[in-house]
Amino acid sequence: MKLIYRLLFFLIPGILSLLRPFSSKLNNFLEGRKFGLSKLRNFRDSYPGKLAWFHVASLGEYEQARPLIASLKSKRPDLGVLVSFFSPSGFDHVVKKPQANVDFITYIPLDRRSWAEKFVEILKPELTFFVKYDLWFHHIQALEKHGKPIFLVSASLREDQSFFGPLGAFFCQNLFAMDWIFTQNKKSIELLREIGYTRSSLAGDTRFDRVAATASAPLSMPQLERWIQGKPTVVVGSAWEEDMKLLIPLINSRPDYRWIIAPHDLSPEPMERWASRIVLDSKRFSMWRASDTNSVLFIDNIGMLSSLYQFAKIAYVGGAFGKGLHNILEPLGFGVPVIFGQVKRASRFPEAEQSQIEGCGFSVSDESSLFEIFGRMEQTDFYNNSVNSAQNWVNSNLGAADRILEKVTSLIPAK
Repeated sequence: MKLIYRLLFFLIPGILSLLRPFSSKLNNFLEGRKFGLSKLRNFRDSYPGKLAWFHVASLGEYEQARPLIASLKSKRPDLGVLVSFFSPSGFDHVVKKPQANVDFITYIPLDRRSWAEKFVEILKPELTFFVKYDLWFHHIQALEKHGKPIFLVSASLREDQSFFGPLGAFFCQNLFAMDWIFTQNKKSIELLREIGYTRSSLAGDTRFDRVAATASAPLSMPQLERWIQGKPTVVVGSAWEEDMKLLIPLINSRPDYRWIIAPHDLSPEPMERWASRIVLDSKRFSMWRASDTNSVLFIDNIGMLSSLYQFAKIAYVGGAFGKGLHNILEPLGFGVPVIFGQVKRASRFPEAEQSQIEGCGFSVSDESSLFEIFGRMEQTDFYNNSVNSAQNWVNSNLGAADRILEKVTSLIPAK
């Protein structure tokens, strides 16, 4: 299997280069990696000190890493921090502006052995953290070769992952290379024990730390506050067409509400299409003023959503009917009950199931069930219980980053 894996990553760069003229996303994926090693070498020449490496797949995993990075920097200010991304969507979003506590942002090279070894050789990390998943065999082997400590944090393992399938013997090498694995749930620890891995502990999901920090200091938006005028407000995060099919009849039935909608796709076409089906007056944020009297506001930019939930009485988070549910913890961090579509693969989004158990998350499958749960939310007792449940659940899960660093420090004391 190792030979096949190496052959695969020997061929993949050439195949991707042939396909890049037909895909702007693929072109971005490859273009971003050009001169990656030379840029990394220039950074290390200018920053030769001790370094912690955090690898994330994309933006969601970076959000999980941020509380840990902040906690690490507060306890180990001598450590620089480098973050690597696999996905251009995450990299492009984060690299646009300075990131607190992060000294360098880069792409991880494709997992060809020579590239991985050169990457680690230049980087020479004191500590390495892989966040949630996205474990690359040759990079991990290179870290082991150099005797560098490796940790997997916020792990949420499932039976259908490659570690537990027919090729598990090969992919499990990535897990067994870890000095310690910090999991989000007990199920992950049980799965690890089934394959004979015991260096693990339940730390929780660092996203709770992140959403609590955002909720404690959201962006100030006085213009939006004036526009809302104390009216009940629904914030729709990461809306897809499948979500809006259910939501538009609800929006049309509630003219006394304010509706703030952040689409997944920021191109004008879907917003224009949705606006044509909404009977209430709507505007896009880029063309809007606080004095406008519209009831519906489409957010046509990136970066506002996590703070918009401060205005919400109820939140709806999209994606469940399509590629996957987006972050429901962001509104819950503000104590806002959240509605979302029926998740197709529940094991991939354990927070969706747990939020329903806790009484602050509500799954809908069609227009009828959406109207039903929204009507219940308009009942004072039901709503207040949902708010209290959200606050209690978030508060009970805080501290994952500190628990992780406490264990890491005990295993790898600072020199």
